[in-house]
Amino acid sequence: MKMKIDILTLFPEVMEATLKSSIIGRAEAKGILSINCVQIRDFAFNKHRQVDDYPYGGGMGMVMQAEPIFQAYKSVTEGLDYKPKTIYLSPQGKTFRQSTAKRLSKEKHLVLICGHYEGVDQRVLDEIVDMEISIGDFVLTGGEIAAMAVVDATARMIPGVLSSEISFSEESHFDGLLEYPQYTRPGVWHDRAVPEVLQNGNHKLIEAWKRKSAIENTFKKRRGMLRGAKLTDKEKAFIEELKQKYK
Repeated sequence: MKMKIDILTLFPEVMEATLKSSIIGRAEAKGILSINCVQIRDFAFNKHRQVDDYPYGGGMGMVMQAEPIFQAYKSVTEGLDYKPKTIYLSPQGKTFRQSTAKRLSKEKHLVLICGHYEGVDQRVLDEIVDMEISIGDFVLTGGEIAAMAVVDATARMIPGVLSSEISFSEESHFDGLLEYPQYTRPGVWHDRAVPEVLQNGNHKLIEAWKRKSAIENTFKKRRGMLRGAKLTDKEKAFIEELKQKYK
């Protein structure tokens, strides 16, 4: 199934420069997904193409108007017999996680709305938005960077975008753990050697090392993640050893 992604933004050229290149761009060229960036200003109803106005009740800055966003949304949804999953990128949204990317990768059509200025008229959000997403507890000048992160993380989960499922299934956060350490040539660099187990060709030992190293890496850097990870009794015992090691 081909996924369609429409991004409503004031800076489509910025989005396209990033999303039309590299792995995501190649996936689009192969017909696995389609990314369409829509200029919200094209739907402004004044000669200056202004899409913002002063907020009711006072306050600093300007607020994006409802109608241009709504018309931009209609331009990509009119005639459809379904409602695409519509997302507003916002610091008030639920934190984006790998599990979110996995869920979104199963949708056939996403519409992402990039806000700017001091925000967006709440009425259009109430009318068309299904979920709000935040990429962290900080504020950006606009939703474009967040939208690119969401699209990139989601698109690479779609079958065929990466060379194989292994490309993402062993990465950090996929199964509740951080990834194991990675090494490449040369075998010794600044007197630091690649672990011998990775050079002996014994795949069973290598897989065991990767799993154990992923657990230790997670313990050292993001210990709280281990609470949600699926661990064997032997691995739980290993964590008890790590508590002694990293007191």
